[in-house]
Amino acid sequence: MGLSNNDIFKKLRVAHKLRDTDIIKICELVDFKVSKSELGAIFRSEDHPKYMECGDQFLRNFLNGLIIHLRGPMPPKQAKKPAIDKK
Repeated sequence: MGLSNNDIFKKLRVAHKLRDTDIIKICELVDFKVSKSELGAIFRSEDHPKYMECGDQFLRNFLNGLIIHLRGPMPPKQAKKPAIDKK
């Protein structure tokens, strides 16, 4: 079986040396609210009674926030100018 969302989230946390407060701030960049207790439940082992599965929406919002955290916000898109037909 492949990696679960929890495994991916844990690996990203370790790779980027993120603490719980960092993850909360990253999620706030995309207006996604998460608590320390939710993070603790996600990072627990699967056999723990308080274990919580990391859903697709949770991971997607974290990844979008991580992109903003690492690259900065996306610059506003400029309107395309109409092509001038030269004859």
